[in-house]
Formats: sequence, structure tokens, C-alpha cells
Amino acid sequence: MGVMMQGFYWDCYQAENLVEKWWSHVKDKVGDLKTAGFTGLWLPPAQKADCRLGMGYDPYDYFDLGEFDQKGGVPTGFGTRQELVGLIHECHARQMEVYADVVYNHCSGGATEANPDSGMPGYTHFAPASGKFPRDYACFNPSRFESWDSHQRFDGFPDLCHRNPEVYRWLLENARFLIEDVGFDGFRFDLVKGYGTWVVTALLEYRYRPQDGRRNVDDNGWQFWRPFSFGESWAGDREIDEWLDSANSWSDNPVSAFDFPLRYRLKDLCDKPGFRLHELVQPGTLSHDRPFRAVTFVDNHDFRGGDRPEIICDKMLAYAYILTHPGYPCVFWRDYFTYGLALPGEPSDIDALVAAHEQYAGGDAVTRFIADDLYIMERLGWHGQLGLVFVLNNRPDRWQGAWIDTNHSNTLFKPVAWRGHASLGTPLNSRSAHDARAEFWAPPRGYTVYAPT
Repeated sequence: MGVMMQGFYWDCYQAENLVEKWWSHVKDKVGDLKTAGFTGLWLPPAQKADCRLGMGYDPYDYFDLGEFDQKGGVPTGFGTRQELVGLIHECHARQMEVYADVVYNHCSGGATEANPDSGMPGYTHFAPASGKFPRDYACFNPSRFESWDSHQRFDGFPDLCHRNPEVYRWLLENARFLIEDVGFDGFRFDLVKGYGTWVVTALLEYRYRPQDGRRNVDDNGWQFWRPFSFGESWAGDREIDEWLDSANSWSDNPVSAFDFPLRYRLKDLCDKPGFRLHELVQPGTLSHDRPFRAVTFVDNHDFRGGDRPEIICDKMLAYAYILTHPGYPCVFWRDYFTYGLALPGEPSDIDALVAAHEQYAGGDAVTRFIADDLYIMERLGWHGQLGLVFVLNNRPDRWQGAWIDTNHSNTLFKPVAWRGHASLGTPLNSRSAHDARAEFWAPPRGYTVYAPT
């Protein structure tokens, strides 16, 4: 399914002294990302926000991507529209998709006005310089179109009323603009708890026709672009399942979702002493229960301390898991570049795992061995991907291994990626016998990925 890079982190351009230059900075990295095996890039909200030099999650003008002089300048904090389009074109030239982060729950930066429906004033008068999607009190909840929005509100910001036909029309036009005119390939929907799933379904059912000629062909011979999209439902497995069921019930272009339940298990694996590996592979994650709808991840821009801490210890255990198991794995920019976990040419870090994912991680995942401190999984292979064997050792003091059944008889398995907490040793090759059994090992508090040859 590919591997995605989250192309930002919180305050990234401020932290790296790249104010209004982030799009160009990311463009310079695209060649290296493609060489490493990445197939997709998720970008932050691109529209002009109330805080122009913020992260874009407080949208003001949905159609200003850095070309109108408002909110203190022409560029967004990430750069200009021209630079954004140049980045997207560079990705497309290297066969990488680009996903837009869209914030369709709320707005910020409007002027105050009276609301005759509620009798209360609000910051709901928006006169964007683009001239597109002007808004007044009727575009927000509570509204004459909806007495109350039962979905989650965000931090007191004016909450869009999606049942207002003008709001619906402009959001559909914004999605069309991002796909057809700007060149994005899909969407990451922010805060999907904030509005009805029918909005997502409508945006993904639309028959997009990008100006650059990208097309899919459906069963009826229609030619249009189907955006790949995924939602942020920060919740447990039951609530995410219900959201996916509702959004996809009548859709021929289903949406995916971030696998938050798996992420919290991975944090326990890395940061919780005595974590039992049985807990890692139980039902209740998208990767386990709905692998074709799972976007798996280790950390992202929202995990930055307080009650949302990052993973601290042995983070590569988590990356080894998502890059060998089912789902569409997403690598965090700060882990890869800032924290130096890429290490091209080394077997112990992210690049080796991305290569293993792209070459071998196909087919069903079968648990071949499970104990409190040792887990062995085999991907059975699919089409050109021959499958792999993943060994995870949670003991800190010694190597561990076990004999297992495999899907390959009389086959040599070579380690293609590995890492240990306190061992620089190299795992040995393993050869399966005529009965397809073989022995596989991993270093202390580490992992090994074996590939059949």
C-alpha cells in the first residue's frame, strides 16, 4: 500500500528558521524520500489562517494558499501558493501522492456581528480577500439550518453549520479546488468528530477531474480522480469503527482512519516496563480488525508533551511494527529528520524498514509465535512481495528466538533490517527445511526482519 511521510511537525518552520520557506524545504527532500521508498506525503493545512504564522488549524480564507495580502502578509507561514504547487509537481514527477490537511469543522478570525437567530454576538463575519466562501452568522452553529450541532466543537472557535447549503457548496468547491486546480491527491480530515460523516462521504463521492490529467477508471468506464483520504477520529476502536461504518456505508470510495488504539499500545511497548507482547496483537486496533482502512503511525504533531506525550524509549520498536504489519504506515518528519532515525544505508533504522515494507510486506499477517517477551509474525506474501518474518524480542538481557512454521519450504531467509537496545550483533541467516520450519532470532529489546530469497 506504500509508506507515507507526515511532512511537518508543530512549529516546524519556526523551529528550523524556515518561516515562509517550508514548502521549498520539503521539496528539496522529495528526491531522498522517493529513493528511500516513500510513496505519499501528508502536508499541513495550506490555507491562510487567522494566525498567518501558525500551523493553519485556525482557517480564515480557504482559497488563499499564499497569494493574497491579508492577515499580515501574502505567504502563509509555510510559503506561497506557487511554492506549494512546485512541491506537489515535484512529488508527482517522482510518482508520490500528496494529501491536503483540511479543517472543515471550524474557522477563526472573523469580525464580530449580531446573530438575530440566537440573540448573541459572535466572531462570524468573514470577508476573505480571495472573494470565495464569505461567511456570516447563518454559516455557523447555532443556525436557522440546525438548532444545535451535536458534534464536537473546537476550543470555542465558530463552528461551521454544514447543513447550510452555502457552507456545503463552498466546502465541496474547496475540495474541488484543492484536487483539480492545486494538484492534491487526497485529504486528511481534521477533527472528524466535529461534523457528520455525510460530509466526508459527499467529498469523496465527487467526480474530480484534475487539470493535470490524473484519472482513475471505474466499472462504468467513467474517468475521474478518486482521492485517497483518511480521518482523524481521536477515539477508541469502537468509536472509530462506528465512524468508518457510517462514512463508508453508501460510498464507493471509502475513507480510512488513523489507528489511535494501535498507537497507544505501541507507546506501552516502548515506554512501559514489563509490557506483555500478547497485548500488542489483540483485536481492537484497525491494523488487526480493518487493515485496509488503517493508517498506522507512531507519533504526530499533536503528541508534544503534557497529557499527550511522545514515545520516549526505543521508538524504533514501534516503527518496526507498523512497517511490517498491515495498514498504511505514516512516518513522522521529526523522527525521521530531526531525531535522525532515517540513517540511509544502515540496517537499524527507518530506511531499512521502509525498504522491507515496499519489497516484502505483502499478504496476510499470521502470528507464528507469541509469549510475554517474544513475538514472531509472518506476512504470507502477495503478488511481487514474497512476504517476511518479523521477530520482536522484549527481553533486555539476551537474544531470543524460536522455531516456527513458515510459508516457504527449502528457502533461505536473510535479515534485511534489525536493531537491538544493547547489542551490535548481526542476526544469522536462517534456512527452512522441507517441512517449511525454520528458526528466527532477534537481539535484546530489539527486532529482526527476515526476507525469503
